Amino acid sequence: MRRAERGGIFLRLLFLLFFLAFLALIYIVRHPLLRLAGQLWVVDEPAERADVIVVLGGDNFMADRAAHAAELYRAGLAPQVVASGRLLRPYAGISEMTARDLESHGVPAASIVKFSHRAANTREEAEALAGLVASRGWRRVLVVTSNYHARRTRFIFGRVFGSGITVRVSAAHDSDFDPSHWWESRLGLKLFFNEVLGYAVAWWELRGKPHAAAGAAFFLLTAARARP
Repeated sequence: MRRAERGGIFLRLLFLLFFLAFLALIYIVRHPLLRLAGQLWVVDEPAERADVIVVLGGDNFMADRAAHAAELYRAGLAPQVVASGRLLRPYAGISEMTARDLESHGVPAASIVKFSHRAANTREEAEALAGLVASRGWRRVLVVTSNYHARRTRFIFGRVFGSGITVRVSAAHDSDFDPSHWWESRLGLKLFFNEVLGYAVAWWELRGKPHAAAGAAFFLLTAARARP
């Protein structure tokens, strides 16, 4: 009986040692694992010409989304740019600020479509934009958003947009999120985990909705531009 007890204690001790060694290994390789997680969250596909470029609301202080959309416009990928944004007051909202950012980066005012809405999240914004796209008769849409937000945008727009609409999502470099070092700042941690949670919520909300890619081409572009 004592021999069996000693054997049980030995096995438990051995398990504890292996467990501690495993935790130590995870701690040692934590940075490569976190870097891999950030880089896998951001995906990369080539862009193509579209009928319109759509800049999603929620740009950062540096207006990186608007700058990237302007870059795509100057490259001749679309003749118009939609400045999408939530209303802050009945008479003004984020779309006006985005439009001004676009103009400052070389997009003519005549090529900018200001689109204000009261959407509280990306899904509601996609639904509002789907109505705009249908009313204008656009068939090829290039959506611009931040790199950390691109994967969730791809999923949502793939469920919301109807068949016959080709959607590509272009992810801009974001000053607040570096995929290789996102865990080193409080804002980077917040953005990453908010996106993971937001993706899970979007999946739950749209779980019964068929993917629009069944009737339309749907791709994701991440064209992260390096800062000068």
